[in-house]
Amino acid sequence: MQSTLLAVINVVVISAIVIRTAGGSDAYLSWATFAALVICGLVTTLQSAPVGRIGSGYVLTMAASQSFIAISVTAIAVGGPGMFAVLVLISSLLQFALGARLALFRRVLTPTVVGTTVMLVTVTVMPIIFDLLTDVPAGTDGAAAPVVATTTFVTLLVLVLRAPRPWRIWTPVIAIFVGCIVSAGFGLYEVEGIIGASWFGLPELGWPGWDFGFGVTFWSLLPAFVFVALVDGMATCGDAIVIQRVSWRQPRATDYRAVQGAVSATGLSTLLSGLAGTVPNKVHVLSVGIAEITGVTARRVGVCGGIIFLVAAFLPKISALLQAIPNPVIAAYTIVFMGILFSAGVRIIVTQSGLDYRKATVAGVSFWIGMGFQNGWILADSLGRWNGLLGNGITTGGLTAIFLTMAMGVSRSRDMETDLEMTALSEIRGFLGRLCARQGWGPGTNDRLCLAAEETLLTLVRQDETRDEARRLRVAADVRRDAIDLEFVAAVGGTNIADRIAVLEEAEAEMAMENAVSLRLLRHLSSSVSHRQYHDTDIVTVRIKIEKALRRS
Repeated sequence: MQSTLLAVINVVVISAIVIRTAGGSDAYLSWATFAALVICGLVTTLQSAPVGRIGSGYVLTMAASQSFIAISVTAIAVGGPGMFAVLVLISSLLQFALGARLALFRRVLTPTVVGTTVMLVTVTVMPIIFDLLTDVPAGTDGAAAPVVATTTFVTLLVLVLRAPRPWRIWTPVIAIFVGCIVSAGFGLYEVEGIIGASWFGLPELGWPGWDFGFGVTFWSLLPAFVFVALVDGMATCGDAIVIQRVSWRQPRATDYRAVQGAVSATGLSTLLSGLAGTVPNKVHVLSVGIAEITGVTARRVGVCGGIIFLVAAFLPKISALLQAIPNPVIAAYTIVFMGILFSAGVRIIVTQSGLDYRKATVAGVSFWIGMGFQNGWILADSLGRWNGLLGNGITTGGLTAIFLTMAMGVSRSRDMETDLEMTALSEIRGFLGRLCARQGWGPGTNDRLCLAAEETLLTLVRQDETRDEARRLRVAADVRRDAIDLEFVAAVGGTNIADRIAVLEEAEAEMAMENAVSLRLLRHLSSSVSHRQYHDTDIVTVRIKIEKALRRS
């Protein structure tokens, strides 16, 4: 009840924000809320009790995606609910692809790209939210909107900043309740709809159907939907890793099939949302936090949560109670959580990306280009028919981040995979010899790379002597202008090592630096070396400087 109640409020409130702001009908809002609750119930149950490869096998509660608010409002307002449904439908296919090919998307959706996109999501939705601050019925007391919004905002902010940790998960409920009490004093909280709603029943059929017109508006919005769907998918990767750490009393190796199952379940949720024409869903932002605070992670709890969702969908009075929340209350609540989401984007860039001046430049330039096009500050009168596509900040900023990331000299990555044993040294030497020949590097550089590889392999093999399971080794070379990064990843055999790396990057904060191993020769040969461990996976990264005189033979 605790976790599901928060998610139910999220679903109803976000559905109301999107459809009210876009000018949708009451019948469509009623249908969209009902459909979103049913989908959240089904997929929450699937997350805890997987069917095939759909679902993680852990308690991951689903809820409406805040990332989709801005582009959903735009799509419904300019193209109608039918076009919106098709956009959501198509974007779900990218989430299925992400679950199947984590390693492939990892090369494009770097932490810098994902973090920048998350920040742009918040700034594109804020103009809509600011308009809701003063959206009250005509004839209302002029002080009503500012007093209600300020009370809600201050209550929420104080609770977020000062409340004890177990109480923080209840801050949205408390702040909205306080805002509604103040609203009632000004006559803003209308109870007629609540009284008239039945206790049990089905909503009026407001399914919008599908609009397959594929006009200019559709193609201009599709890239933004794809970006946001992939960002939500990447966020699910991180949630699926952390929930595994929280769910077991003793540490276990991360199950990457569970991670892929969680992403596939999110894809199914988005697919069903497109079929129903409602706002897409993803793992609730508080899902993992509640599990960590309460210590309750039994799968049956997730199944019960899914059932509660389904029951709530057939109780129109609950939906009417939440849909009656006045717009100033919703706006004040959303401003605080959009601020938290913005800081989450910054944190992704700083902590997962290892921020340097190049990545800082990519993030800063991409963010402001997205802002410029979103607000019509850049080429607003010159874009013509391209204005619909490039006028969306998420699309423009995201494409800029991808282009700059690929062009800033991150360079070409080459790799090989073999068994983790000393006999693999000759294979690794051959791999490095071919790499040096292609780059035109002389024998001095080749010898230095081979020495570094030998020392790293010896270190990992020594550690492996105490393990029961055989492990595989992946060696990747990342060639830069004046250096080469050699990455050695040792993991249990029979698994996709590239996918392990992709998912581990989402949980970088959980990985520990290991300084106990002997890397004396490596430190002498290289400009930097790090050894990270995460359960059964070791990652050693060595950077070798390429001296100017040795770059060419």
